[in-house]
Amino acid sequence: MRSGIKAGILKTSIVSIAALALLAACSSSGDQPDAKMDTLVTAEWLSQHLDDPDLVVLDCTVLMEPRDDGSVRVVSGRANYDSGHIPTAGFADLMGDLSDVDSPLQFALPTPEKFGAAMAALGVGDDSRVVLYDGGNSGWAARVWWMFRWIGVDRAALLDGGLAAWEAEGRPLSAEPAGRPAKQLTIALRPELIADRDEVFAALDSGEVNLIDAMPEAHYWGEMVMYDRPGHIPGAVNVPAFTLLDESGRFRSNDELAAMIEGDRSARAITYCGGGISASADAFVMTRLGFTDVAVYTASLQEWAADPANPMDVVSSQDRISR
Repeated sequence: MRSGIKAGILKTSIVSIAALALLAACSSSGDQPDAKMDTLVTAEWLSQHLDDPDLVVLDCTVLMEPRDDGSVRVVSGRANYDSGHIPTAGFADLMGDLSDVDSPLQFALPTPEKFGAAMAALGVGDDSRVVLYDGGNSGWAARVWWMFRWIGVDRAALLDGGLAAWEAEGRPLSAEPAGRPAKQLTIALRPELIADRDEVFAALDSGEVNLIDAMPEAHYWGEMVMYDRPGHIPGAVNVPAFTLLDESGRFRSNDELAAMIEGDRSARAITYCGGGISASADAFVMTRLGFTDVAVYTASLQEWAADPANPMDVVSSQDRISR
């Protein structure tokens, strides 16, 4: 028997496919004294620490623009960054050197060395603290945060509410590039933070691994298709990333989140979505809640649903009522 992740999903309406494909991360945090930093910081905290010499701020924005046919086009957030970003922020390019652009999968992981070199070039060093944000709902920032953990960097945080929270408080934007000098960044790889198809497939019959689906509820049940096949990986529970946020776009309290994701916090858990973005948001939340063995299946349904050898479950509305 599985060790019991239970999803208590809040009833939140689906606003748009673009919003569903993203959306992230975790609860509010108060100010931290001196050089200490939580894994989630407020706009007020960031404003107070923006000039700290060891603090590197990175804009991780990717845009998802709806097409007339109902699909979405993924666009780099570089132009948005150039027109206005949080002062001192550099641009972390998830459509460029933070992905393996030669892979047929979107947002495929780069090598640890490539990711580390890209971060070092942006001024992240062994003594740095990093605050990550995006112009959406923090899913993109959560993905970069997870990659930092993957290479052994723990002094990183998300900005609660992202760029929208910063602007809502009337804080300034800048069009000036960051221009930080390159630093030395040591890699201490944690390969166990990334799951591949074979580990997920083995988990189907193991009973020891909990699978967490971060996709919208309608996709999980099979009522809509965003990848090759609708539905979910057998045995997975659904914790849509967008339900982690409150109405303001900030992250729900730890108490609310703990009620949504229950279970053995020491058991192996693997999160997935479409391309490993929303899955990183779920993983971020679970890590903050004290789950100690979480991995992200970064290839997610892009890879899984494309191969008919990988099973997918679709549950009819009639069957859901009977459960």
